[in-house]
Amino acid sequence: MKMLRRFALAMSLAVTAPAAVQAVEVPVGDFFKDPEFTDVSLSPNGDFITVSVPQGDRTLLAAFRVADMKLVGKWDYGAKKHIEGVRWVNDERFFMYVTEKVGRFDRRVGNADVYASNVDGTQRADIPNGGTYQIVDSTWDDPKTIIVSRSWDSAVLSRLNVYDGGVRTIATAPIHQGSFVLDHELNVRFAVGTDEKNQNITLRRVGDRWEPVAKSEMGGAMRWPMGFDRENKRVLFAISDKGEPSRLVLTNPEGGEETRLAWNENVDPIDYLTSSDERDLLAVEYMDGTPGYTFVNKDHPESKVYAGLINAFPDHAVRFDGISRNGQYILIRAYSDVDPGSYYLFDRQTGQAKFLLSAMEWIKPEQMSPMDPIVVTARDGTELHGYLTVPKYSDGKNLPLILHPHGGPHGPRDEWGFNPEVQFLANRGFAVLQINFRGSGGYGSAFESAGYRKWGTAMIDDMTDAVKWVVDQGIADSNRICTYGASYGGYAAVQSVVREPDRYRCAIGYVGLYNMSLWMKDSDVADRESDSGRNYQVRVFPEDEAGRQAQSPAFNVDKIRVPLMLVHGAKDPRVPISQYDFLMKKLEEAGKPPEVTIVEDKEGHGFYDYQNQVDLYTAMEKFLDKYIGTPKPATGAP
Repeated sequence: MKMLRRFALAMSLAVTAPAAVQAVEVPVGDFFKDPEFTDVSLSPNGDFITVSVPQGDRTLLAAFRVADMKLVGKWDYGAKKHIEGVRWVNDERFFMYVTEKVGRFDRRVGNADVYASNVDGTQRADIPNGGTYQIVDSTWDDPKTIIVSRSWDSAVLSRLNVYDGGVRTIATAPIHQGSFVLDHELNVRFAVGTDEKNQNITLRRVGDRWEPVAKSEMGGAMRWPMGFDRENKRVLFAISDKGEPSRLVLTNPEGGEETRLAWNENVDPIDYLTSSDERDLLAVEYMDGTPGYTFVNKDHPESKVYAGLINAFPDHAVRFDGISRNGQYILIRAYSDVDPGSYYLFDRQTGQAKFLLSAMEWIKPEQMSPMDPIVVTARDGTELHGYLTVPKYSDGKNLPLILHPHGGPHGPRDEWGFNPEVQFLANRGFAVLQINFRGSGGYGSAFESAGYRKWGTAMIDDMTDAVKWVVDQGIADSNRICTYGASYGGYAAVQSVVREPDRYRCAIGYVGLYNMSLWMKDSDVADRESDSGRNYQVRVFPEDEAGRQAQSPAFNVDKIRVPLMLVHGAKDPRVPISQYDFLMKKLEEAGKPPEVTIVEDKEGHGFYDYQNQVDLYTAMEKFLDKYIGTPKPATGAP
């Protein structure tokens, strides 16, 4: 395996600035090769690491012994099967979470398959219904079992045997889609989840009964217990009063006076750092523009180590993806907007970090373009956060601009970090705008729910306002703006030229949704065995047919005045080819067929095949360059 020759390399933590180089056009394929890994995990005793390795239509898993980086095990579950994550359940054994991808942008709706194995590949087992379980406690003192929760009509807490998958019920709670919070002595203390009306609910265990702590509508208040302090007396709660970003507090189980530990006025936490014995919260990570940690226990010895490691990687963000139970080894990922990232294993005894592997070693950070956080005020006063990537070798003025909305749209958000599509476009001379419009995740439940039923109105207006802001700054040429997105982003790209017919010169819709009512009938979201997918559609789309048609681009093609490029996979179950076909029919009836169409018969929700990706982005570059690559006259159809 190619990575093995690099595993043995050790290096100090010093990071030197790269030498300046001349502008160079990076081959399109360099941006879209599979990274050499997608996930790395560290065993609890620090003796082993696992690495998820993409290989064409699947993702394999390899395990290595840290001492000599010898390969000790390898797993492959076949075509379209991707081992996307590992959870260690004792020092020698882990669970593998295996999903089936429906395309580059998404996996199949439903739960992952879960398989267990010892690190040397022995005692492999299928964990029945494993993807429906949430691990609540690893019970390190009992290596044969873990504590898990699972939700049906109620939430069930069980002890699960990690060797044969057998379960024994511990407790139940009257909630849906929920879980439990235990104290350090493994007593059941809280249950959190939703009720039959999708209301958030928190319950406290008192004797043999459950007492309500909080209940609220989706998008409203939240009071979620997260764990107990070292003394096992006070509870960590994430609290939001009106759907604003949650604050982290410490309080008594019964309520009362609260001690605030951390809060960011703009964003929710994205991760937490705990001590190696899992009894102390050390820091909270936020993605407010760029990622960063707020330390809440600065005097803890491990906090000081973490802070030192953060400082050791200037111009990089640092993620801590594991610490051994004895606190000796720390697994580090250092990455940035121009660097796809590398993994290191830090040994506290020696004070040295061993280099493990790079995600995309062929990418030269000095050739990439910086991704700068921006803040834009929408027309109604709402504050919007996002990112603007300006080509590195430009003067930053009067540039061609690509509005690039993210998919989802609810839950996901644009984040700071290396983005192959963005870097490809910037390398070709286009500025790229990514805005977290209302409806995006990460900014509190009220901001996310503000996008419900407004996919084609307020959410598009937020994008329009962000584009106007970039033009007003003198960065973008108002006559050279196009929009490109995938999935919801593909919808938003075409809906933007419906809603703003004179603002853009062209639009690219990639695996986009163009008819809301049709999607409510024929997508894998609509076909889910449970009601959750259909409930989602009912909750976020306009309530009646007239409203859905008003916000569906396919019913408004008369307003489109610019060239379109449409891209789809014929085997896409998430946004079926029927969406493409319906829009094509409407465009042809209106005498406005797309200028460029690409349909790949064997692709799904985003292209996987390397050559298909190279062909797609080559065609995209040609299309964009035709309309905004050089200065153009006044807006309107060319």
